[in-house]
Amino acid sequence: MHSTSTLSLPAASSALRYRGFLRTLQVVLTVILLIKIAGFFTWSDNVGVTRVLKIASRLAMTGAIVGVYQLILRRGAVDSFRWQNSLAPLLYGGYLLLGLASVLWSTDPGYSMLQLLMDVESFVFAFYFVKCFSLLESFFPTSTIRLSNVLGNASFLMVVLFVVGMLVAPDVFYRMTHGGEEARLGGFLMNPNELGMLCVVCLSCLAFDLYRRHHFRLTLVKMLPVFYALLLTGSRSSLVGFLLLVLFHVWQSGRARLKLAVAASALLIVPLVVQNVFVKQGGLEEVLSLTGRLPFWKALLTEGLPKEPLLGYGFMRIAYGDYFQSTHTYAAQMTHNTFIQVLLNLGLVGFGLVLAQLVCTVRGFLTYSAPEKRLLIISIFIPILINSFTEFGIFGQTNYGILFYQMLIFMISQRYHPLLSTAEKLFLRRKRPELLLAA
Repeated sequence: MHSTSTLSLPAASSALRYRGFLRTLQVVLTVILLIKIAGFFTWSDNVGVTRVLKIASRLAMTGAIVGVYQLILRRGAVDSFRWQNSLAPLLYGGYLLLGLASVLWSTDPGYSMLQLLMDVESFVFAFYFVKCFSLLESFFPTSTIRLSNVLGNASFLMVVLFVVGMLVAPDVFYRMTHGGEEARLGGFLMNPNELGMLCVVCLSCLAFDLYRRHHFRLTLVKMLPVFYALLLTGSRSSLVGFLLLVLFHVWQSGRARLKLAVAASALLIVPLVVQNVFVKQGGLEEVLSLTGRLPFWKALLTEGLPKEPLLGYGFMRIAYGDYFQSTHTYAAQMTHNTFIQVLLNLGLVGFGLVLAQLVCTVRGFLTYSAPEKRLLIISIFIPILINSFTEFGIFGQTNYGILFYQMLIFMISQRYHPLLSTAEKLFLRRKRPELLLAA
């Protein structure tokens, strides 16, 4: 009894000592991610100002997360990690290297290099961001900081900004489409479909606070404006992602009555949603053509790809000029499909590499050992994958969907290595003796 009491004293003292540090750290991580996400938005109609804001904010937050990582190490963590599912980050690195090589034949080397540097920068951010949570989980047992909570709160604050903004400045926060007949939340600040995807990611992360019963009622209240914002974006792909997310969570619950109730509700609600959300915006013909995307994709594959089939037009380039133009469809700078984007950017070689990377990553998702984390990973992946079929996506022009995907790659690739070296044990004995005692 005396020995147990003695061993518990360092742990109790440590918990008290680090409580304030962890509370502050959670706020700092949320703010860093919030500013990082904000760095993908267009905050000025001046192209030069927008580019400076984006580059400065993203680089600053990458520097900040590296600083937080170093701070956690100084407060008593040990960087003793190994790789698992290592093919996922290696293949992604191969994709970036091919993008770098494509600058040699890109139709606009400067643009390709800028897009590539932004993807590399977010890759570095994702690495250190996820590693911070791995350190906290392994070396701070009293920590309640969860990646789902930080990502959910950061996304929530960004979405609420748009909900408030539409009341204060509707001309800025609304985008008129379909000949001015429909107003969609997003404005010139962000593509409504991309904003809709952020709403679904936010809802999927906040749901885990409900699972943990962490501020249960407050979380429900927070989810309401996010769902309202999702509807205001008018994003059909995001609504599909949300419905798939709900079905996935219901299926995971294992409760037969809940599955039956959701199935019955779907039979009643889906026809109304299809009629009032999907079909009314341009009629059935527009829906069947995916708002004109199908003929555009056909033109890309039959007219654009045959000109540069093997290695493509260069990283994030889809034509010899700034826009792909065809007599059979509209002109555009991106393909509205992340996989066709890669096919045009890096040709069949790049497409094969990306397909292998995606398969390896999804396999890592499905075989991840921790059930709760596996559920979180798949919950984030569903909306960004659905978005990838009709928008920028996880291999498209730089966007926060890419950042989220990179985070998922590192979530399945980093593993804490419990066999510490002699130097690491000496460090812990000096900084965190209670961890060695507990072990």
